[in-house]
Amino acid sequence: MTSHLSLSLHQAIEQLALGNVTAEQLTEQALANINAVEGEGALAFTHVYAPWARKQAAASAQRRASGAALSPIDGVPISIKDLFDVKGEATTGGSRVLADMPVAPSHAAIVDLLLKAGAVIVGKTNMTEFAYSGLGINPHYGTPANPWDRDSRRIPGGSSSGAAVSVSDAMCFGAVGSDTGGSVRIPAAFCGLTGFKPTARRISMDGVLPLSGSLDSVGTIAQDVASCVALDAAIAHRPLSLTVKKLADAHFAIPQTVVLDGLDAQVTTAFAHAVQALKQAGAKVSEIPLTEIAELATINATGGFTALESWAWHKPLIEQRANDYDPRVVSRIRRGEPLGESDRQRLVEQRADWQQRVSSKVQQYDALLMPTVPFIAPTIVELEADEEAYFRVNGAALRNPSVINFLDGCAVSLPCHAQGDAPVGLMVAALPMQDEALMSWTLEIERCLKV
Repeated sequence: MTSHLSLSLHQAIEQLALGNVTAEQLTEQALANINAVEGEGALAFTHVYAPWARKQAAASAQRRASGAALSPIDGVPISIKDLFDVKGEATTGGSRVLADMPVAPSHAAIVDLLLKAGAVIVGKTNMTEFAYSGLGINPHYGTPANPWDRDSRRIPGGSSSGAAVSVSDAMCFGAVGSDTGGSVRIPAAFCGLTGFKPTARRISMDGVLPLSGSLDSVGTIAQDVASCVALDAAIAHRPLSLTVKKLADAHFAIPQTVVLDGLDAQVTTAFAHAVQALKQAGAKVSEIPLTEIAELATINATGGFTALESWAWHKPLIEQRANDYDPRVVSRIRRGEPLGESDRQRLVEQRADWQQRVSSKVQQYDALLMPTVPFIAPTIVELEADEEAYFRVNGAALRNPSVINFLDGCAVSLPCHAQGDAPVGLMVAALPMQDEALMSWTLEIERCLKV
């Protein structure tokens, strides 16, 4: 089995355009890696679309041969998370609860867009049940192991667990997932990949199983920034138009409240080295208090939008099939049971006030910098065996990424660790609808860190 992609998605686009490789070759490689006995395919995917993928690849090859490619990603194997509707099958959301529900009458909007772009959809990826955790552990379908340390069976991160592993293990070239509190960026950070959470309104949520409508967004995972941008272009309402940036012109800010608390040694070292590299490249980096971040614990003390909105959606199912849920998931959903419309209104008002105050303090900076997750990936077994550790580690994993969801901002996690070390993610974040500037700056940050 190919352990890592020999080509990034961006490079695959280039090679397809040059005619050096075909969609059929790329698809057969991806399917072989999914099916490899020694691999993680059985745990990374809940559905594999082998016949459909081969049909898509053959059609793409014909289009390429006649010079009629539908888009740059025409013929590139892509995975989608198990919460996007595919016509004719039940959308299970990483759960057994929905397996016998009515099938989707149509594709989710992003699935339609991927098909219109000519992408080859190879399968649906595993996830935390109903996306309600940042760890990626799933008792129903199993948990795919982090590619960094397979012997120790470390968590991949979640909730888009299979999405990250599908990319890291060459089962596809890019993955589309969701991000409500870090579910794209956390697995990207743990697995040494790049994860992009765009401003939510840029990508349609039609046909996506919800966790929290106020916080949900669709994002991408790939090997690098250019690949995330290329995949984003196929599914967003409007593609990003990036501009050339110079780090000597940049002014970044590092919040000093909460987001740097409790970092382990590896994350401390990697983050410090990344910041130092940016400074040496000429970027100005300021430390700012941003004490508003500490307010989120109080604002969300009763469960926040996630508990309130997930309970409203799951209530009928829980009343009938509570015992079929992962108990660690259903217990968090139940936190929303006592919440009502007055609580929603309070959250809406507090969020709007918080966003205004935070925006006024960070709008002068080109981006915020912080560690994506404060620790390297722990083992699956230690979290499965200890419920207290599970919830403690989950809260810590979600802590930094969820700040950006509450802000309704955009953010990307990219690797910042030294080669051979445990993966560590650097999160670069910006205000809502600043995606173009964010990704332009992140391209330069990525180049700087790879030197």
